[in-house]
Amino acid sequence: MGALEGRVAVITGAGRGIGREHALLYAREGAKVVVNDLGGANDGSGSDAGPAQQVVDEIIALGGEAVAHTESVSSWEGARRLIDLAVDRFGGLDVLVNNAGMLRDGFIAGLDESQWDAVIDVVLKGHFAPMHFAAAYWKDRAKDGGQNNGAVINTASASGITMPNPGQGNYGAAKAGIAALTLVAADELERYGVRVNAIAPIARTRLTLATPGMGAIFAMEVPEGEFDMFAPANISPLVAWLGTEDCQATGQVYAVQGGCIQRLQGWTVADQTDTDDPWTIDGIGERLSAWKLGL
Repeated sequence: MGALEGRVAVITGAGRGIGREHALLYAREGAKVVVNDLGGANDGSGSDAGPAQQVVDEIIALGGEAVAHTESVSSWEGARRLIDLAVDRFGGLDVLVNNAGMLRDGFIAGLDESQWDAVIDVVLKGHFAPMHFAAAYWKDRAKDGGQNNGAVINTASASGITMPNPGQGNYGAAKAGIAALTLVAADELERYGVRVNAIAPIARTRLTLATPGMGAIFAMEVPEGEFDMFAPANISPLVAWLGTEDCQATGQVYAVQGGCIQRLQGWTVADQTDTDDPWTIDGIGERLSAWKLGL
């Protein structure tokens, strides 16, 4: 019996890369999976129903149950239909894995409005919209006396948390927003029997291969027989554990890469100064200039 036996999971961005590995592992562990993927390019343009359906076909070939959903998760009605599909086809919803993303990199001085809006729409709103409708489902179920054991796993990034990357102001802001959204959602949804966590993965994907300064690292060939630390499959076991019935973790953000998992903490107080008198500009300058800013 698999660790996710009988669980119903919606996984976004599951047609390729990390999301595909999530979907396949969830299915192998006994979950019924809704495979969402618009099938767009790295920059979110275009659509192709093929990748999502191919993953569904792989799952069915393994003896599992899956169905494809190919609308954009940034669409409010598309997100509604995504959650409804899970409930209508499989009788409920237990796990939502938000993984869909895109890149439209550019330095701040040259970034245009469409580049900013598109990334915030797909990456940040694309996490919130499915979570909104999943949360509404779990809330209604709890109010009707049902017992939830739900889990949401969001996908943040080191680009927005620990390693800000020049040229990714839009992407970093969206991913940092996802980390904050995760903490808020964990507090809100606990009353309905739902846990909310996030991961910040590092793996070889279409997006990381296209990231300036990083593509060459991820593209390096791994000698046969050696551990591939950047393989997308290394990320999915943590996501599977976070979706199990027995997992108690909530309100956490985990960095995961290869054979390493770290629990991250947010903003903390690094320095402090106090006064019993009104602040002056010179006084503030004198005190704060003494701090080691680590720049």
